[in-house]
Amino acid sequence: MFEEHLKFYQDFPTPGIKFVDIIPYLQDRKVFAEVTAEVGKLITAPSVACPEARAFLFASPLLIADCGVDNIILFRKRGKLPYTGDDLQTIEIMKEYGADKLIYRNSDITAGKAEDGVFHVSIVDDVLATGGTAEGIAKTLSKTKLVVEGKEYSVKVNEFIFIVELDGLNGRDRLSQIAPVHSIAHV
Repeated sequence: MFEEHLKFYQDFPTPGIKFVDIIPYLQDRKVFAEVTAEVGKLITAPSVACPEARAFLFASPLLIADCGVDNIILFRKRGKLPYTGDDLQTIEIMKEYGADKLIYRNSDITAGKAEDGVFHVSIVDDVLATGGTAEGIAKTLSKTKLVVEGKEYSVKVNEFIFIVELDGLNGRDRLSQIAPVHSIAHV
């Protein structure tokens, strides 16, 4: 249903990569509302982790939807998040076209609601290719221990939700070992 709105660009950003353009979802009010509603139906956590930058566009509307989301945890490139003290954390990820680093703040996690000593998080991203970005985020969050008012908390990834999944790259297999994987569109 949503696949017909996508555009594709071969050899972008590097040779051998087929870029999936989800911008058409943002250019059609009805389609954007439908995609966002589908994501909202799949969310089971009050906090959403989203990597830079297109995932921000689909995660942010969840804050005003009636789906239980009340916190967004941004994963940005170096130099994009202001911070104090030791709040800033770095993770290394492996994308289909090379290694990269993302930065997040522990305070963005603790801004969310915890239940029984656990901050539950859903990871929302635009495209599932090989799964390297989502896997790096999930593995890092799963090892994270946070202290709030003297009490230690852990982080649990409830699920991964993608706007588009590239079916031939096996990202789902990689991530399903960590948490359930859901995709709105498949190509």
